[in-house]
Amino acid sequence: MNHEYTGSSPDRKRLSADCENCFGLCCVALPFAASSDFATDKAAGQACPSLQTDFRCGVHTSLRQQGFRGCTVYDCFGAGQQLSQVTYGGRDWRQAPDTAKQMFEVFPVMQQLHELLWYLTEALTLQPARPIHDDLRIALNETERLTDLSPDALMELNVAAHRSEVNALLLRTSELVRTEARRQQKGPSGRQKSYGRGADLIGAKLRGADLRCANLRGAYLIAADLRGADMRAADLIGADFRDADIRGADLTGSIFLTQAQLNAAKGDAGTKFPSSLTRPTHWSASGA
Repeated sequence: MNHEYTGSSPDRKRLSADCENCFGLCCVALPFAASSDFATDKAAGQACPSLQTDFRCGVHTSLRQQGFRGCTVYDCFGAGQQLSQVTYGGRDWRQAPDTAKQMFEVFPVMQQLHELLWYLTEALTLQPARPIHDDLRIALNETERLTDLSPDALMELNVAAHRSEVNALLLRTSELVRTEARRQQKGPSGRQKSYGRGADLIGAKLRGADLRCANLRGAYLIAADLRGADMRAADLIGADFRDADIRGADLTGSIFLTQAQLNAAKGDAGTKFPSSLTRPTHWSASGA
């Protein structure tokens, strides 16, 4: 399937999970351990007991109440339907049990590639990154090519090396966007505190903080109080938002924010975020 990108408005719709066209891969391929996110243990390659014969979740409408909050956070970036309908041509692991083990092992590889497609697609919409748009297009088309590889080729793929190459471009994109945003921002300068990649901000008290243009790549924001924080133009790639309180926070214009990160946080009707994402259904008006 050829998705070569040549225009200026890449399509993000297919980079969202389409469970209707997936063989329940995340419910089988991925492991989970009993915790605040999952009620029980499950080994990789073992089907979740709630997975039905039609690959639907039997407790989908009550996952959080049943203790499976982690399932409501996860997003495969469309890797599930790509693997199910394209890579394996619509033949599911029950119909072809001899392919099951390989399919489950390939799924995380495809998920990583689709995550990179999401970031690259976003990067190509950012005007300050225009000086490297050609390089970003090349990386996007190469990543697309990799998603169309055969199962055997995907098993042999050095996805970590490809991620490293793409990440260098994403980092450059971030620098260009944040530099331009700092140049244009109004208000007192020099007020923002600097955070480095992977900053430990677990439980941090950042209510109302000025985090505009901050580098929060890979930051641990678990249970951080970010109520009313200004996170416009902040780089949020890989940041851990589990139980972060972002009620009333402004994340518009933030860079590389994903649906999974929003799903993991606690927000409310006052939380602002990029238009490419949707308000999680479990957020209440008060964010509780």
